[in-house]
Amino acid sequence: MERAVPLAVPLGQAEVFQALQRLHMTIFSQSVSPCGKFLAAGNNYGQIAIFSLSAALSSEAKEESKRPVVTFQAHDGPVYSMVSTDRHLLSAGDGEVKAWLWAEMLKKGCKELWHRQPPYRTSLEVPEINALLLVPKENSLILAGGDCQLHTMDLETGIFTRVLRGHTDYIHCLALRERSPEVLSGGEDGAVRLWDLRTAKEVQTIEVYKHEECSRPHNGRWIGCLATDSDWMVCGGGPALTLWHLRSSTPTTVFPIRAPQKHVTFYQDLILSAGQGRCVNQWQLSGELKAQVPGSSPGLLSLSLNQQPAAPECKVLTAAGNSCRVDVFTNLGYRAFSLSF
Repeated sequence: MERAVPLAVPLGQAEVFQALQRLHMTIFSQSVSPCGKFLAAGNNYGQIAIFSLSAALSSEAKEESKRPVVTFQAHDGPVYSMVSTDRHLLSAGDGEVKAWLWAEMLKKGCKELWHRQPPYRTSLEVPEINALLLVPKENSLILAGGDCQLHTMDLETGIFTRVLRGHTDYIHCLALRERSPEVLSGGEDGAVRLWDLRTAKEVQTIEVYKHEECSRPHNGRWIGCLATDSDWMVCGGGPALTLWHLRSSTPTTVFPIRAPQKHVTFYQDLILSAGQGRCVNQWQLSGELKAQVPGSSPGLLSLSLNQQPAAPECKVLTAAGNSCRVDVFTNLGYRAFSLSF
């Protein structure tokens, strides 16, 4: 029996594949390096790209300066979330967290330092990890996602130390109240839950969709984004983007935007939000829309504010989502340029 002769790969096929991959790319996550001069972006193909912000922002920048310094395969599935410590980039995918040394990545040595899997209830369970949150005071990492639980990992030992249970559906987002050891979580069940890390107990629950002024039944009850600033919280998703006073569990401002929001953050005396649609929205705390700044992606999933004091020249806002591009805003008024996978 004759052996089959392999067919020659047509010239340009790899380029066509890469073009199709870029066309259907989604960037889920971003994280700034400890030095403030580099940005990591994670996509739906499990790739992480490292961009040089300092090179792209230079007066001598060329088109090549807006391409990755290095791109590597980090996970088998999407890179849903990333955070940076003073030395490491931590990335989350389906059922696992991995650590990478920033110093090695910048030398293009993209070998994982370690990986950890939370103690799931069954060995067959591989839920996505949607959110990572650093708790600097206790040198720990909190992760949450498809198993409806918050897992705390000691970054010194790599051991998972506690599990917080209460959500009845996927968890999408986490936020830290820095002045007190408390964490907020929001999920598909429509609840924002406040956890005391000292007691590992849930101390407050806000079911946003049950408040008439916030409810939008046609969009669902899910909470897709939240942020906190002392006694204040802003959250959105299916329900309207709303500012809450935490101590009284009272909605104080409902922001007039119809599109579900996927990322929100406090910035100085403003709230920045993004979601369905091309724009980064700038809100006054009173609910007034100060500006809508268009980007290049049809929908946005993550915002990143680079406020590292070590690199004031790289102080930018970056926005990414349903495309292969990361938009760079050198001030909040306009998009200066885009980085691209």
